[in-house]
Amino acid sequence: MTSLWLDRVPVSVPVTPEPGGEYDCVVVGAGLTGLVTALLFARAGRTVAVLEGRTIGAVTTGNTTGKLSLLQGTHLSAITAKHSASTVRKYVDANLEGQQWLLRFCAENDIATQHADAITYAGTEDGTDLVRKEFRACEQAGLDVAWSEETALPFHTHGAVRLAEQAQFDPMDVLEGLTLQACRHGATIFEHTRVHAVHGDTVSTDRGDIRAKTVVLATGTPILDRGGYFARLEPHRSYAAAFRVPGEFPHDMYLSADQPTRSLRYAPHGGEDLLLVGGSGHVVGRTRSPMAHVADMYNWTRTHFPDAELTHRWSAQDYSAIDQLPYVGPLLPGSDHILVATGYAKWGMTNAVAAGLALAGMALGGHQPWAQAYRTWRGSEVTGLAKAASMNIQVARHLTTGWLSAAFGGGGTPAEGEGRVERRGIRPVGVCTVDGTTSAVSPICPHLYGILNWNDAERSWDCPLHGSRFTHDGKLLEGPATRDLEQL
Repeated sequence: MTSLWLDRVPVSVPVTPEPGGEYDCVVVGAGLTGLVTALLFARAGRTVAVLEGRTIGAVTTGNTTGKLSLLQGTHLSAITAKHSASTVRKYVDANLEGQQWLLRFCAENDIATQHADAITYAGTEDGTDLVRKEFRACEQAGLDVAWSEETALPFHTHGAVRLAEQAQFDPMDVLEGLTLQACRHGATIFEHTRVHAVHGDTVSTDRGDIRAKTVVLATGTPILDRGGYFARLEPHRSYAAAFRVPGEFPHDMYLSADQPTRSLRYAPHGGEDLLLVGGSGHVVGRTRSPMAHVADMYNWTRTHFPDAELTHRWSAQDYSAIDQLPYVGPLLPGSDHILVATGYAKWGMTNAVAAGLALAGMALGGHQPWAQAYRTWRGSEVTGLAKAASMNIQVARHLTTGWLSAAFGGGGTPAEGEGRVERRGIRPVGVCTVDGTTSAVSPICPHLYGILNWNDAERSWDCPLHGSRFTHDGKLLEGPATRDLEQL
């Protein structure tokens, strides 16, 4: 199934010639970060090209829950545990500026938004301490939060923190508006154009080379290994679904502090309000059955909303930095030719806009005091060394066990919707059956050669090392890999 937001006529992009020529700025990725950045550069009179491997919004932005909130689950307390009060305040200021910029843009371009309170709640007694920590962190950072013992949810909660007058929207409406404005200011957008490498001022794509004075990587996780961001980020996949629910249901934006995460909001669609439920996340490629996570989310929804009727189901991927703060700035220290934005920890609607503002400021001579908190190379990363060590131990373990498992895979044709890695001679082979057709691909991730795992929820091959994903027949869905799998 497709996301509620992508179930529409695709965003219209002016017909463009084959990529080529030279630009002041080449932006890789046409999600929220990429299109905000492109618009800001184009408004400043710079020549801009946006290169998108798939279509506008196809990866993360078109698959989010579309919450534009300064209350972000328990994320602020997680940041507070690792950083100074000054840094936490800068993070809040960045998100506030991103939020207000986007709300102004929506108002100026007649893009619908809905105001709603954001609520982080404890679904169990164990979650109460987490919510109280978030409440204190928000207060200390200057957010006007309120504590309540109960909510309007149809089940008992164990305390909640509320931040009034936050916002939500359809993210594809926003991307459509950004695309229109960026193109009106002279930007050129190339869809279905996969970037493979950047050498000097040359950006190499599967449709030819482009030259750029500045390159912005707005690709979820950087597609260039320089800087080792793949070892400083953890990729997470989470799920969402839209339901038609008879009668009234709560219209605020909710997120549980407990695991598995439960996210709720409403979405106007086709003259009615749908209930959106999300969560049940896991590290990419490291769960035996992603479909079991989806089923758990369905069961939870139907327990609390018994007559809920499924209309759409989708999933999204995001990346968390080892010290909880995004990375926005030069890919490598001392060089501003290649810029990067990543590590939003599932809060990309505010952080993506803040990142675009910061990147434009760096390249065009502006200055945001809060941008210091997002530096790509910062001393505060020492607070995340234990997390980095743990993450990379897990990467090494999955690299080893993946190859060992490939040595013992069974034979036979997989049933519909199933996939596995088996061995043919000395070679591992990924075999799956989708829509009655059995495909065979190399299950070796072209990024750092991990063995891929089958995702039974999305019928894809997912890498447990750094989160690259491929279609059942080997087409690249998202990086850090930059090439398809070999078909066998």
